[in-house]
Amino acid sequence: MVNWVHLELDVDAFDDAAYEPYLVRARESGIGFTTMAEAGDGPEQRRALYELNRACSADIPERGEFFTYAAYVAHRFDVPSYDPAGVVLATRAGEWIGMTATSLHPSDGQAFSEMTGVLAPHRGRGLSLALKLLAIRFVRAAGFARMVTFHHPRNASAIAMNRRLGFVDRAA
Repeated sequence: MVNWVHLELDVDAFDDAAYEPYLVRARESGIGFTTMAEAGDGPEQRRALYELNRACSADIPERGEFFTYAAYVAHRFDVPSYDPAGVVLATRAGEWIGMTATSLHPSDGQAFSEMTGVLAPHRGRGLSLALKLLAIRFVRAAGFARMVTFHHPRNASAIAMNRRLGFVDRAA
């Protein structure tokens, strides 16, 4: 049995300014940022997001088989918590190279960081931090004060990135 690492962030207390340099550096190096809402959120874009998410998820410990496209659509898009503005994409020369997906759950008063990932050739440049900053801004703009996520305990890089941003262990 896996003891997942459950983390949460106090969005109201989060200091955006401390992480703005990651966005600046990314943009200066030719990285752009958009959302699924801006990209069109049509069948072609949804298929492209699926492929990007699948590629970025490949090295998550004990990930197992990735969803079929039909299951991905049912669990990610065809749910009330999906907002295309909550899916932020990192782009380079028109190619999608990274993503973060956040869902909103008004019934529990929280936002859920579902996935943040960058394709392997583009890692190590702070893009995950930049993407997560934009996700946190989306959550704040949507009026949510709390953002939660969970990770496999061996996913050390994702846990460290979230803790660096101020996520703390979630109370049981």
